[in-house]
Amino acid sequence: MLPVVLVLLLALVLGGLGFAIHVLWWIALIVLALWLLGFVFRGSSAGASRGRWYRW
Repeated sequence: MLPVVLVLLLALVLGGLGFAIHVLWWIALIVLALWLLGFVFRGSSAGASRGRWYRW
């Protein structure tokens, strides 16, 4: 009985990790798209002080 429970717990943990990693990939792709859009919309057409959309 104990090996069956351990296998089920392992499957549950690995399934949860797979779902979390899948969601994190989608979030990373959205952030990357927004980052690239920031370069497109705030290109070199603005002044030197306002050429970058980030502060550092």
